[in-house]
Amino acid sequence: MKIAIVGAGAMGSLFGGLLQEGGMDVYLVDINKEHVDAINTNGLTIKEEKRSRVVRLKAVTDPAGLEQMDLAIIFVKSYATTAASMTAATLIGDTGFVLTLQNGMGNAEKIAQHIQAERVLAGTTSQGATFLAPGQIFHAGKGPTTIGPWVETSRGKAWAEQLATDFTSCGIDTQQVRNIRPVLWKKLFINVGINAITALTGIKNGELLDLEVTRELIRAAVEEAIKVAEALEIPVPEDMVQSVFQVAEATGKNRSSMGQDVDNRRPTEIQAINGFVVSEAQRLGVKTPVNQTLTALIQTLEHHYLQAS
Repeated sequence: MKIAIVGAGAMGSLFGGLLQEGGMDVYLVDINKEHVDAINTNGLTIKEEKRSRVVRLKAVTDPAGLEQMDLAIIFVKSYATTAASMTAATLIGDTGFVLTLQNGMGNAEKIAQHIQAERVLAGTTSQGATFLAPGQIFHAGKGPTTIGPWVETSRGKAWAEQLATDFTSCGIDTQQVRNIRPVLWKKLFINVGINAITALTGIKNGELLDLEVTRELIRAAVEEAIKVAEALEIPVPEDMVQSVFQVAEATGKNRSSMGQDVDNRRPTEIQAINGFVVSEAQRLGVKTPVNQTLTALIQTLEHHYLQAS
């Protein structure tokens, strides 16, 4: 299977490397020329706790010369989804599929504006990776990946089933579900409770649990998101707030992705996380003052450091 990874940061490179190792024909597509050149010259180094290895695969900054792909996997930040969708559309032609494993919400909808919705798959992953240097990543943690068709069709279901089998055979534990939306929302609840608060305060995930006042802030943000999901008739797991606390504890030493973006003065994905909750709530007539405040604070912070740079 020919696979293009659109957005070869830490996670895109990890998936690309593992799939290439598993026998797939993988091409990394990324705008970071240093990273692309390093991979083409020396291969992709994947470091783990107890071992390190080099995977040889192809990487490009311009996908124009690539032949048609069977699958494009999009890993770019949510604010770059539209551009990545247009790239993916040229790569997969009239028959290939696209899979988004991005953070946040609204990505599949943007992709479906450029590629038939019947050929769009979406999912979440608990794999973890950190970018070390051009051509080098650290495989920080293994966890399950869940995928499913964005629109329920027999062809989409068959593709999701095949990919789940293929990914698992490549060492990426993957399951397929019929309805992916509740899975995406569950990931959103976790991001809503953790990302903005850690980004604004400079703390690690586990430190969110130190004070009752912080736990109550998380609870309020997540409960607002749950109200929006319920208004959309999305099934919500019981004890979802408790699940967010458990994730914060399990990833206690981690700095959230949004926290890292703020630390490094990069654009954040706030609009696809807390901002998504706010925009959906406004459309539905649901009040979300906590998420509105968190979104406004991140937007303010981001605006000023991006302007300064």
